[in-house]
Amino acid sequence: MGQEKTQIRSTTVIGVLRDGKAALGSDGQMTLGATVMKHSTRKIRSLYQGRFITGFAGATADALTLLDRFEAKLEAYSGKLERAAVELAKDWRTDKYLRRLEAMLAVVSQDKALIISGTGDVIEPEDGIVAIGSGSMYALAAARALMKHTSLSAEEIVRESLKTAAEICIYTNDHIVIETL
Repeated sequence: MGQEKTQIRSTTVIGVLRDGKAALGSDGQMTLGATVMKHSTRKIRSLYQGRFITGFAGATADALTLLDRFEAKLEAYSGKLERAAVELAKDWRTDKYLRRLEAMLAVVSQDKALIISGTGDVIEPEDGIVAIGSGSMYALAAARALMKHTSLSAEEIVRESLKTAAEICIYTNDHIVIETL
């Protein structure tokens, strides 16, 4: 099995693909231990001329370092999402400095949804839903139910899933930011 890292807390990021549209959103809570430091942190970014949206969970400085590296990979590989993600994951796993970074990335395009982890994983869920952070499993469960039993848009599913996570997870709040493609 290998080493397991500690669970990344302090946020919820979820992305959904539906009907040719993509949405990615996050809450805004920033915590330090058990203390809420800020309620309206922005944890999602548009990348590569607006073709991709990415969100992060984990240590902010670490995540921003990874976002910069991921953006450079997108540039280097002409916006080929999967190639850029795999190359970042390879660097992340093998580079001594990057290996110490405590963060995860979720990325969506109009037709792909990926999770990139520090263990070298690039995961493309079969259902087009990506979720990371401490409240991710609550948001993921809500999103799957909404996908199955409603005709809500990708953006509406992201919003409702984040609201559900905020009601359950102490590391997630209801200051929601969503971007769409």
